[in-house]
Amino acid sequence: MNLSSQKNVDLLTQPVEQFLNYIKSEKQLSLNTQINYKRQLYALISLAQEIELIKWQDLDSSAVRLLISRSKRTGLQARSLSLRLSALRSFCDWMVKNELIVANPARGVLNPKVGQHLPKNIDIDEINQLLDIEYNDPLSVRDRAMLELMYGSGLRLSELVNLNCRQLNLNDGEIKVMGKGSKERKLPLGRESIKWIKHWLSMRDFLEPQDDALFISKLGKRISPRNVEKRFAQWGVKQGLSVHVHPHKLRHSFATHMLESSGDLRAVQELLGHADLSTTQVYTHLDFSHLAEVYDSAHPRAKRGSK
Repeated sequence: MNLSSQKNVDLLTQPVEQFLNYIKSEKQLSLNTQINYKRQLYALISLAQEIELIKWQDLDSSAVRLLISRSKRTGLQARSLSLRLSALRSFCDWMVKNELIVANPARGVLNPKVGQHLPKNIDIDEINQLLDIEYNDPLSVRDRAMLELMYGSGLRLSELVNLNCRQLNLNDGEIKVMGKGSKERKLPLGRESIKWIKHWLSMRDFLEPQDDALFISKLGKRISPRNVEKRFAQWGVKQGLSVHVHPHKLRHSFATHMLESSGDLRAVQELLGHADLSTTQVYTHLDFSHLAEVYDSAHPRAKRGSK
């Protein structure tokens, strides 16, 4: 690369590095968000060189569309394209704030249409089959407690593995969870969750815990997300389920079953820790027979089919 080309690259990379430092130090966004934004913005830098965009001040809405079009040609799907556009919007907002550009050219560019992905869940019968674990060794009891808690309270995997003992209030049947964006929420614990957490706590010291982590590995360290995924999948096979058991499926199942029983979208939103109601609404795609049953029983002028 000659000096001129290197100078052009620097004009693009230096503001990006300043932005990445900003979201790390000042915004304190999650590590995953930092990694995703860095990956997407550096991919855009490469594409910017292809379309001979020398500095971000030259970026306009046409160039944004061209960058997204080029990204699509590399094989990116709609969801990934939306993530790339989101990273670019945030970066451009930062540049506007710091008077590097006058307006955000990515704001007027629409996200690619993403087909609705309906979350898969496990039906009630198979949930009961999965949770019918009769083994009484420490690791099996720990796994049963994790499974009960994941399905009973709809936790994210990250929330489960980051739980500490001090966040438990078994007397009141509550647990404090640190969710996305370091937002804490208080969740109710089901009867079975309390029972199996207590059983696990009576055995936890056998594994010589190294800190206050609620769920630990056989080495006494905080259990890893990968270990949880592996153990859940193994229990699915061992308990004879017809579907692959993944932590996120238990969260999906919790949300779906709660909505089917209550129909209270706002309450389920709070339980899941969703900032936006639209994120929760993906679970409202219930089968028509269930919706018809709810309608017939709840609406004062339902009586469909009657004369």
